[in-house]
Amino acid sequence: MALTMVTGSGPMNAALSATEAPRTLRAAFTVELQSDRARRVYAFDPRKQGAERWQVVDWQGDDDELEEVAANWAAESAPDGRLFPDDLRASLGRSVEVNDAGHAWQISFRHTPSKNDGEFDVWAAQRLQATAWLDPVGERFLRIDYRLPKPVAGPEGGTLSQYNQSYFLRTEPRWGMSYVSGFSIELEARAAFRKIERRYSANIVKVDFFFASAEAQKAFEDERTAKPQLMTGLSGPAR
Repeated sequence: MALTMVTGSGPMNAALSATEAPRTLRAAFTVELQSDRARRVYAFDPRKQGAERWQVVDWQGDDDELEEVAANWAAESAPDGRLFPDDLRASLGRSVEVNDAGHAWQISFRHTPSKNDGEFDVWAAQRLQATAWLDPVGERFLRIDYRLPKPVAGPEGGTLSQYNQSYFLRTEPRWGMSYVSGFSIELEARAAFRKIERRYSANIVKVDFFFASAEAQKAFEDERTAKPQLMTGLSGPAR
C-alpha cells in the first residue's frame, strides 16, 4: 500500500524527533573504517585533550584514501557530530511517498538540502534517489539509502557512473535517541582517461553517550518528562 504522508505527524514525526538530539548530548566512540585494501580502527573521546581525543587502535593494510577519510573526520571540531543525524527532518521535506512493506515503511523522497549541506550535497540532491526505512511500531528509522539511478556528468567534470551511500541507524537504550551506527559508500567515476573507484565503510563498534554537564542532562530529562511525545527542543552550545 502506497500513500503520501506528511512528515510532521504520526510514527514519522516520532522517528524524526528521535534523531534530533540536543546539542549537549555527546558521544565517545570506536569506529572501524574498512576498504578492499585496508582496515583502520580509531577511538574518539571529546572529554580528552589534543591528540588524545582521536587515537589509532588498529592499523592494517595500505590505502591513502581511507587515511584521508579518517584524517578529515579527525580534523572536525566535533567528530561525534556525525553520529547525530539532526538535519534529517529538513532533508525529507514536508511530505514523502510511503510504501507499507509490512515489517517496515519504505519512504521515497527527494533530498532537500539543509543549511549544513555542502556544494556536493546540493548537486547530489538533484540527481540521487533517496529511500528511508522506518519501523512504524518502534517509531524509529532503520537506514537511509542514496542511489544514483543513471550515469551523469560529475560536479567537477568527467562522468559519475555509480554512487551508492547508506546510513544505518540504531537506538541508544538510555534516552531513546537514534544515532548513525555505520555507513557505506560506493563510487565509480571516469575522468581524463582514468577510472576512479572508492568503496569503504564505517562501523561504530563501541559508543558511550553522555551529556556535556549534569545540568544539561537534568534539563533534557525534565523536558522529556513534561512532554513525553517530544525528544527535542533543547538549545545549548555546539558539539
